[in-house]
Amino acid sequence: MKDAFDHLYRYLFDDLNVRGELVRLHDSYQQILSAQDYPEPIQRLLGELMAATSLLTATLKFEGDIAVQIQSEGPVQYAVINGTQNQELRGVARWQGQVPDNFSEMFVKGYLAITITPKEGERYQGVVPLDKPSLAQCLESYFEQSEQLATQVNLFVDLSARQAGGLLLQVLPVAETAKQDFEHLAKLTETMTDKELFSLPVTEVLHRLYHEQQVQLFEPQPVMFKCSCSKERSAAALESVDKDELLQIVAEQGTISMNCQYCHAEYRFDAIDVEAIHAGTFTSEPTPQ
Repeated sequence: MKDAFDHLYRYLFDDLNVRGELVRLHDSYQQILSAQDYPEPIQRLLGELMAATSLLTATLKFEGDIAVQIQSEGPVQYAVINGTQNQELRGVARWQGQVPDNFSEMFVKGYLAITITPKEGERYQGVVPLDKPSLAQCLESYFEQSEQLATQVNLFVDLSARQAGGLLLQVLPVAETAKQDFEHLAKLTETMTDKELFSLPVTEVLHRLYHEQQVQLFEPQPVMFKCSCSKERSAAALESVDKDELLQIVAEQGTISMNCQYCHAEYRFDAIDVEAIHAGTFTSEPTPQ
């Protein structure tokens, strides 16, 4: 069944004005977890965020990026998953002290920010408080606030197998009767268990949930971990630092070392690099040193 993981599935109901998405993650989820020694509650949170970001990315109707970000003054200070329209995901989290298992206790004055950045057009950000007992319910509040479309989100994580997944059900804004269709399908979707989601073929999952409906399942889209860091991007960040200050660091330490917080790739710069960066002539191979 591994080939069915790390894919996003879209589906429509032939006679009802509702659409759905299903995602299951394995290798891509493990790659995010391998970046740091995260405590289990953080691992679970990142799994839910990753599944949620994949589902949200699938709703984009243009080329661009999406960031699903949590910030708070509590044990979990920061967590983010970035995604693209190509289902390329990366993420990281920061925490302090003991992290409780209960979702609501992880955050103090917490909020969820969803930032959509199209390649063309205006950037959009929606913010909702983390005042619900689960991330899924906070996401449903976001949709209610930002799009006024009835939306159901179900998120699942199996830490023992390092698997994450989720389902998104959303009404299509085409008919008044769509709301009744959605409510009926939402009740059916709530019966899904993590065991069923992670162990059954997707066609069987959909049949168990909606066996009385005609469901059109589209070709799945691969989901992968991919970091967008590069030596060029790190060099661009150094442009804003005074050249003499950079050369002083090189004199004291031999090189300037910069690490990616997402994948922990390391990029090193020497005095020649510093001169080139500030002269605007820096070039490099796209692989880290």
